[in-house]
Amino acid sequence: MIRLLFLLPILLCIAWYCFLRTNGVPIKKGKRGFVYILAFSTFVLGFFVLMIQVTQNT
Repeated sequence: MIRLLFLLPILLCIAWYCFLRTNGVPIKKGKRGFVYILAFSTFVLGFFVLMIQVTQNT
């Protein structure tokens, strides 16, 4: 599952782009949404990496 986490921001950005196009909003106005998506995805990825490090058996 961790291998597929890189798809999260890609899929969310594509969905956001489609939402903007459907509602006729220019990409420039929707730029903040892309920033939020990337920040959220970074947080989720960081959390999972931290959990792997904490629970890793060595």
